[in-house]
Amino acid sequence: MKQIACLLLLLSTVVQFQLSFAQNSLPALRKQGDVTQFIVDGKPFIMLGGELGNSSASTIQNMQAIWPKLKAMHLNTVLVPVYWELLEPQEGKFDFSLIRDLISEARKQEIKIVFLWFGSWKNSMSSHAPAWVKLNQDKYPRVKDNTGRSQEILSSFSENNLQADLRAFEKLMGFIKEYDGTQHTVIMVQVENEIGMLPSARDYQTLATAAFQKPVPAELIQYLQQNKEKLVPEFLQIWKNQGYKTSGNWEAVFGKGLHTDEIFMAWYYSKFANAITAAGKKIYPLPMFVNAALNRPGREPGNYPSAGPLPHLMDVWKAAGPVIDFLAPDFYNPDFKHWNDLYTRQGDPLFVPEHRFDPTVAAKAIYAIGHYNALGFSPFSIESTEKPSEEGLGKMYQLIETLSPLISSNQGKGKIEGVLLDKTSVETILRMGKYEFTFKHEFTLGWSPGASATEWPMAGAMLIQTGEDEFYLAGTGVVATFKPVSDPALNIGILKVDEGAFETQQWKVLRHLNGDQTHQGRHVRIPYGQYGVQRFELYVYK
Repeated sequence: MKQIACLLLLLSTVVQFQLSFAQNSLPALRKQGDVTQFIVDGKPFIMLGGELGNSSASTIQNMQAIWPKLKAMHLNTVLVPVYWELLEPQEGKFDFSLIRDLISEARKQEIKIVFLWFGSWKNSMSSHAPAWVKLNQDKYPRVKDNTGRSQEILSSFSENNLQADLRAFEKLMGFIKEYDGTQHTVIMVQVENEIGMLPSARDYQTLATAAFQKPVPAELIQYLQQNKEKLVPEFLQIWKNQGYKTSGNWEAVFGKGLHTDEIFMAWYYSKFANAITAAGKKIYPLPMFVNAALNRPGREPGNYPSAGPLPHLMDVWKAAGPVIDFLAPDFYNPDFKHWNDLYTRQGDPLFVPEHRFDPTVAAKAIYAIGHYNALGFSPFSIESTEKPSEEGLGKMYQLIETLSPLISSNQGKGKIEGVLLDKTSVETILRMGKYEFTFKHEFTLGWSPGASATEWPMAGAMLIQTGEDEFYLAGTGVVATFKPVSDPALNIGILKVDEGAFETQQWKVLRHLNGDQTHQGRHVRIPYGQYGVQRFELYVYK
């Protein structure tokens, strides 16, 4: 009996140690197969997020009415700005009271925080820099456009600008470590916000002009040579057009034109952001990323926020910013698949920290997680809804939340996919195991009153394979049919379909589906506007 008691005590000690280690380990990115997972408190964590409007978190009083909305939409993460002007209102004097109160309230709500550092740049501009920076242009120089006119943008070429931002960010990370280092309410940080150059393609300030005439840094040339076979094609083409030169100034290596101005600025923006990130991580090494305002087709550099962490500049940003964990897109245009494909083509993880809060976000959230294995998804101005409990996003988040253990355990194994459908893209074909699935927008059946509409609401779903013949389908507005991959002479039948939910990680059947709900055994369907999970089994017959 004593031996058993000792063994039980030992096992209990080991379990407690493992739990303690998991709780004390910092949030981190980790590979599972070819997928990057976000690990929080020792477990994979999918950020079901929302970003607050720019000024919503500027007082804790204003946040009081917002927290219930976040809970009603089943968020597990909120993206919250940190304003340099409020953090350091006087040079060297810091006020952390707002940060402390935000973290404390998020803990009560059991919601994690991703802080957005509105430091030197927010949407290209330096609007959130403190007054003592703005009023001392001699010490903290600004960008000058191609006419020599100063802009409300701090120059990335100034060491004074860098050090002022860096010191404030160090103080911020030091406070987060001290106040939250064991509880991990704050799980990630965005460094700056939508860095970009306007209204010209590059900075013409004196320090910038001098840097433009200097040789291209050896670090960038070395990166190009070492990664020549992996460079994004549009950037590789620019270098190729100049004969793959490995020495000379920016125009000698990349040619004359706005494209070179943008490459030049991207290098120095990334160097600046990397220095801020490195300083912050030295104090408290949370995962850190930068985000981009996407350029619109047909616009030249200078007519959009140029030189930010955009897909055609990814290699420049990676070469200059090796400490930055990943680059992320902000969405205010409709081509969701196109841009995400560009951000993930080199094997990088995807996080969507900002998307217009519109009727498409619920479908896009589950598609991003299913197809791209996204770290998370986050519409902007999440608190703007008047009826949070009725939002499709909240219903989809609740669904994804219950599926999270199943999703995380199957990532990186080729057993998860996503579909995104509307009237311009009504069909997607997936292969998984021995089955081929044809997914169509549910309106193609013609059973919905909205099927005759000019535009169809966006539908989205995730398919997870958990056995040779067993699958889970989750989402809204889709219908799936099946055929064999190997032998077209064979037939596929539905053995069983159950609608249900996971409760404490155990599958609970809510309704057995057949007859009209499966079109007499011919398809699996989740009607648009319903947010459900179905477990189904298929079989092959001659």
